Amino acid sequence: MTVPDIEDRRSLHERIAADLRDEIMSGDLAPGAKLPSTVHLKARFDASSATVQKALQLLKEEQLVIGRAGASVTVREHRQRTVRPSAFMAPAAAGEPYRWLTEAARLGTRPHSTLLEVAEARPPADVSAALRLESGETALLRRQVLSLDGEPAELVTSYYPLDIARSTPLMESRKIKGGTPTLLAALGFPPRLSVDRVSARVPTQDQYRALKLPSDLPVLRTLRVVHSDDERPVEATVMVKAGHLYEIQYAFTPE
Repeated sequence: MTVPDIEDRRSLHERIAADLRDEIMSGDLAPGAKLPSTVHLKARFDASSATVQKALQLLKEEQLVIGRAGASVTVREHRQRTVRPSAFMAPAAAGEPYRWLTEAARLGTRPHSTLLEVAEARPPADVSAALRLESGETALLRRQVLSLDGEPAELVTSYYPLDIARSTPLMESRKIKGGTPTLLAALGFPPRLSVDRVSARVPTQDQYRALKLPSDLPVLRTLRVVHSDDERPVEATVMVKAGHLYEIQYAFTPE
């Protein structure tokens, strides 16, 4: 069966940027590597100098490359990051900060979390289903932005059943020492199983602004549901990050 010959309706400079972006993300153009010259790119894509420059400008706005007109353009160092959820899902040790912060610092970045909102809210339908809420039932919402080296990296929106959250630090508009996994364990709801559902989506307006995205490139959306004893869901979190800057790595063993 042959693949249908479908016309790519994107403008030429968007198509050029897409091909170069893929080579950057796959490592064919490694951090610090020089991009091919304008002359080479013109010949490769049968494009004008102006079209090639428009493509490179897109990649600059996405913070994938650096350079200026008339000079070589290089791939930025440490632009694409690999996220390993297993490295920071467990509760932090006593007195230690949230493991996302310690793991990010261990990898040589400057992590920071900014709490944006704590409120009672009606979750999205997939979150309500994951938490086994009744139709129209509300939950506690905690939203924050996680930053690396001063740049927003991830918009994190967590939901908790109200019967768990009431009269606990979850309801307070302040950061939780050690993170919510540590607090949930202290409340008698230790994390036993986490299930991730990852999808690629066009960013919403809220996500676009919070992550300071340069365009409507897809974002990676992870819905993580944390189960405690008796398979009870105690937390559902929607995590959104720029799709052109991050990849998610999972490790599995044969059952």
